[in-house]
Amino acid sequence: MAVDLRLVALRKEFPGHDGGPVVVAVDDVSLEVEKGAMVTLLGPSGCGKTTLLRMIAGFEEPTRGEIYFGERRVDRLAPNVRDTAMVFQSYAIFPHLDVYENVAFGLRMGRAPEAEVRERVGRVLELVGLSGLEKRAPSQLSGGQQQRVALARCIVLEPHVLLFDEPLSNLDAKLREQMRFEVRELQQRLGVTSVYVTHDQAEAMALSDLVVVMNRGRIEQVAPPREVYSRPVNRFVADFIGKANFLTGTVVDADTVDVAGARLPLSSEAPVPAGGRVELVVRPEAVVLQRDGAGAPGVVTRAAFMGDHAEYEVRLLTGETVVAHESNPAERGMFAVDEAVKVATGRLHPLPPVPDA
Repeated sequence: MAVDLRLVALRKEFPGHDGGPVVVAVDDVSLEVEKGAMVTLLGPSGCGKTTLLRMIAGFEEPTRGEIYFGERRVDRLAPNVRDTAMVFQSYAIFPHLDVYENVAFGLRMGRAPEAEVRERVGRVLELVGLSGLEKRAPSQLSGGQQQRVALARCIVLEPHVLLFDEPLSNLDAKLREQMRFEVRELQQRLGVTSVYVTHDQAEAMALSDLVVVMNRGRIEQVAPPREVYSRPVNRFVADFIGKANFLTGTVVDADTVDVAGARLPLSSEAPVPAGGRVELVVRPEAVVLQRDGAGAPGVVTRAAFMGDHAEYEVRLLTGETVVAHESNPAERGMFAVDEAVKVATGRLHPLPPVPDA
C-alpha cells in the first residue's frame, strides 16, 4: 500500500514564559501512514499530539521538518490549500445555518455549481444518517446529531487527509461508544486517510489501524492496537495503555522466567541472558488464580465483585502485588480476602532494560 502521509523529523518549539527556555512540544517526530489508514495519536495531556495534528492541518508552522501528502510537500502551504478537513471537539457548526447549509458551506465557499452542491450534500447526509433533517437548526439536534453534521461538513469536501481533534469528548459515555463505531465504519467506507487525536485508550483501540503512543513530544511506539496492548515496547506504554502488572523475574531460558519461585512462560525472548533479572508485564485478564496447582504463591488482599468480572489484588511472597480479573464470578464463585492462592499467568512480556542516565 502506498504511503499517503509522511512526517519527516518534525519539531515544534514555543517561546518560554517570561524569557525562559524554549518549550519543545514536538521533538523529532517521523511517521508514515498508508493510504486509507486510520491512525490515532494517543498520549497524556501535554504530550504533543494536538500540536502535531495542528501542524498537519497547517494551523501551526513546524520549527523544522517536512510534511508530505503522497509526493506533495505541504508544510509550506497555507491551511486552505492543503486539502485537509478537521472535525473539532466543539463541533464548530454554525448556529444560524440549518443542517443542509452547514454541510454545504465549504462547497459554496469553493464556488461549486449548485447542482453539484445538492448532489454531494444529499449523498453525504444519507451516509451519516441525517436525511430528512436538512432544515433542522443545530439547536434542535442532539449532541450525536451535531457531531454527525460536523463530520458530514468535512467529508463532503472529499479531503486528502481527514483530521479529528478529540471529536467525541463532549458526548456522554454511551453515545461516545456508539459514535466510535459509526466514525470507524464511515472512515472505512470512504477509504480516506485519517489522523485522530485522543487521550482515551479505549477509543484508540476501537478506531485505529495504527496507534501512535506519544510522551513528552516524542513517539514511544507505533503499532496496531493489539500489539501496543500485548507487546508494549517499554514501561510507559504498558502503564498508559490499560491496566498492567509489573513483576521482576529471573530468566531461566528463552521461553521461561522464574517469578517468586514459579516458572512462568515468556511471550518473547528475554532481553537478558539466563540468570539475569528482567522486568515483566502481564495484563490482569491474563492472570489466573488457583487454590491448587502450579503458580507463584500469594495471598488475596482485596476482592471486588464488578458484575461481569471479579477483581482481585494478590500479594506475592516477594512483596509484589498482582491484580487479576476473573470472568463470570457469579457462576464460578469468588476467592476470599486472606485466602492463599497460586498465581499462574499467560505469557509474560519482557520489557527492555532502562538505560543508565
